[in-house]
Formats: sequence, C-alpha cells, structure tokens
Amino acid sequence: MKVGKKVVTVALAAITSVSMLGLAACGSNGSVKQDKHPTTLKVWHYEEETGAMGTAWKKTIAIYEKKTGIKVKFEKKSFEQIRKNASQILNSDQAPDVMEYNKGNATAGLLASQGLLTNLNSYVKKYGWDKILSGSIGATGKYNDKGVMGSGDWYGITNYGEDVVMYYNKDMFKQNGIEIPKTYDDLLAAMDKFVAKGITPLSEGVKEYPLQHLWYQLALLKANDEFVKNYQMYTGDVDWTSGAADYATKTIKDWVTKGYISKDSTGIDAETSGQAFMNGKFPMYFSGTWWFGRFQTEIKGFQWAETKFPGSGKVPGSSGNIWVIPERSAKKDAAAEFINITLSKEVQNLLGNSGGVPVNADSSAITDPKSQQLLAEFNDILKKNQLAFYPDWPASTFYDQLNAALQDLVNGTATVQQTEKQLKESYDKGVKSDGYK
Repeated sequence: MKVGKKVVTVALAAITSVSMLGLAACGSNGSVKQDKHPTTLKVWHYEEETGAMGTAWKKTIAIYEKKTGIKVKFEKKSFEQIRKNASQILNSDQAPDVMEYNKGNATAGLLASQGLLTNLNSYVKKYGWDKILSGSIGATGKYNDKGVMGSGDWYGITNYGEDVVMYYNKDMFKQNGIEIPKTYDDLLAAMDKFVAKGITPLSEGVKEYPLQHLWYQLALLKANDEFVKNYQMYTGDVDWTSGAADYATKTIKDWVTKGYISKDSTGIDAETSGQAFMNGKFPMYFSGTWWFGRFQTEIKGFQWAETKFPGSGKVPGSSGNIWVIPERSAKKDAAAEFINITLSKEVQNLLGNSGGVPVNADSSAITDPKSQQLLAEFNDILKKNQLAFYPDWPASTFYDQLNAALQDLVNGTATVQQTEKQLKESYDKGVKSDGYK
C-alpha cells in the first residue's frame, strides 16, 4: 500500500518548501535547527577495520578531526542492522550525522522518497563532486521523486567502485592439477574435477547475498541491455520462465545437483562463507571486491587470485555504497566536509593501495600489483558499460524474498518452476508496492 509513503513525502515536501526560504548555511534545513559550531559528529559505517574501506575511513576520521577540531563519534554497525532498521532510525532522534548506506531504488531511493535523506545538490556544487562522480558511478547517488535511481537530485555520494568477481585459491588448484579457468566451459570443467576429488568447489552463503549475486551473474551471461533495463528500470516486463532469468534459476539447481554448491549452505551467511574461503576450505568464492582488501590482509596460508566471472559480459556491480546525511541531522555542513575528505587524494590513494577501487586516486600512486590489476579490470568494465547493478535493487522487499526463494531451491523444497513463480510474484508485488509501476 502506497498511501503511507506518499503522505509522508507530501508532508515533508511541504515542510521543506517553507523552510528552504530561510536557508542560511549550505544545505541546512529549517525544520532542524543547525549547529553552526559542532564539537562532535556521529558517523556510522559497516566496513571491517582490516578491509580497504575500513582502513580508508579510519584515515578520514583522523584527517577530519585534525582539520576541523570536531571529534568523530564512530559507531560500527552491521550491514544487516542498517539495512533492516534504517527508516526507523533515520526517523528518530538516534539518527547519525553521516552514514554509509546501500545504494539503489529499494534502499537509498526509498528513503529519499520518504524525505529521510538530505538533498545534497548544494554540497555537490560547492565541492564539485559531480566532476568526480560522473556516468554510472554517479548514477547511484541521484534519485527522482519516486526514488528511482539515475536522475533527479543528489542524495548520496560514493567514494569507490565495486563489482562481483571470482576468487581462486591458487594452491588448491595447483595441488589438484587443475587450471584456473579462463572461459565458462573451463569453469564447469574445473568444478567437475574438484567434485570428482570430493571437494565442493564453491564457498557459498545462501542466507544472505552471495548466492543471489551468483544467480544474477548467471542471468547476465544470457542477458542483453533490454533485460537489464526491464529488470532494474521497469522499462518492460521481466521474463522469469525463459531466457536469462530462467537460465540462472535452472543453473543454480543444476549446480546443487552436481555438487558444485553444497545443500548445507542454505543457513550460511556472507561473513561465514567468506571466512570459509579465507580458511582454505574451498577453491573458489564468487563475491564482491569489498572482500579484496580483507583477503590481502587476512589470508596467510595460501596464494590467491581474482578475475571477472569467466565468460561474463555484464557483471553485478556499481559504485560502492554511498554516504548519506540524514535529514534529521543538525550538523549537515560538518557531515558534508567529512564526505569531502573521503574523496581527497590522500584517502583515495590509501584506498587503492589497501585493496579498494578508488574513484579519485592518482593512478601512479597505486603501487600494489594486485590492486593495480583490480583497478584496471574495473576501469575496463566501466569503459565497456558492463555494470548491471544488483539483483535485489528493484524493490525494498526483494532482498529477503530472493534469498528465501533461492534457499528453497537449494534445499530442494521448491522446484525450478515454483521458484520462478515465487520470484515473479515477489518482484511484481514489491515494484508495485514501492510505487515504481
């Protein structure tokens, strides 16, 4: 039902239109009295301390405190904490001043349409962020009045790029006499050889995002631009029972049957599946570049490598998560300055050398060979327009529903046809409920 969201949006729009007349500071809103001389800034993000982004944001905090004299009160939250509770938190006095949040229609777009995020247009102009974040990298920060990504006003600012890649335990491949795959057929052959040796090839987590990313990547092997636009931008109907989506669902079922994916992975979350790969229990892991920095830091017992999914044209990926400023923050100017430092050369170069994919680094400053390769791969993906966003983005409820449907498929309680029916119903209902169609 859309009434609640529209009522909130209209009411907040009315308040905003009146209060905008009295603007003094850049981006401030009269509905929340702005603190012109704050002494503290509350920051939330969910990056691991040893990861590339965690390392970079820690440096940001140090630079910010030294430059401004404002003490950062940092609180680490989990991805799930923020994903599930963002709207309630941001509509309360507990809201932070600046927060990392997931991009996309069903997340940042939904909150923007509900009036919970600060319009950043004036800050974008002040700091020149649109000169750094252009094209598909900038698209994830802009939303129209319905919360659809890619146009409209700025509500979020990213600082890095990301995509989903295949990670390989090179030692396990070498020990078993198997070559790192270069093509999709090579990948299937390699997985068959591991299964023949009693080794499950893929570390998988079905409880959270890893398997839905694999499902979407398999769909993208058969997808064209029309499929992506229909799926992500609602320009046409999504075909769930033939073509790309059907291929993905059938292939997941086939891979479970063949032993490429364990049926026991249905209760495993993202962190556990990543840890299993880091501990050397699986030869392959398909997940995001957000793991790259942690793997560089935490994997000690074996050699590893990463590549795009073999045979892929389009890939799951986008800009990284975005920094948003809650509308209820009384420290918007201070929050914007914090965001600006995350885009500084000093922080961006550190991000790149820590295993991240920076958007404003000096390429000559990235000295780590693996990081150079990762950045070159991502730049090539951007050049070829291969980013296809993520499978849960179209509707606010679809993340959980996609996971649940794939869990039933993997554990055998649902057939391919039942899964496709459930996915279609969940997608259509979510898109309609969110007001996109």
